[in-house]
Amino acid sequence: MKKNKKALLASAGLLLAATTLMSLRPADEVISKQDGMTVVNTTSLAEDVEGYAGPVPLKIYIKKDKIEKVESLKNLETPKYFALIKRDLLTKWNGLTVKKAATQQIDIVTGATYTSEAVIENVKRGLEYYNKKGKK
Repeated sequence: MKKNKKALLASAGLLLAATTLMSLRPADEVISKQDGMTVVNTTSLAEDVEGYAGPVPLKIYIKKDKIEKVESLKNLETPKYFALIKRDLLTKWNGLTVKKAATQQIDIVTGATYTSEAVIENVKRGLEYYNKKGKK
């Protein structure tokens, strides 16, 4: 009988700890606020979108309905080619309104086609999510 009580108390303690940890998690891990900007993290929004070597998650920084910057997160792309993406592609949305950016035709970076397409799709999904859940 004592063993059952101890096991029950231990299970209840674990359940309470798990519930407490879950409540500490942000309600929405896709959208956050940082330095007066709304930040959209595409890690979970576009986990099925892959560049040449895998997913290419981004953070999209939005202030007053304009894109301030698009920043790459950790990925497995070839550094040499991803440097081209950072230089020639990630800045294409800077300064655009969310509405304009969502419909903007962006050219891919030559030599980094798959990665370019993945970045463009990440931005598209991030802006769609922002329009649905992030605007206030």
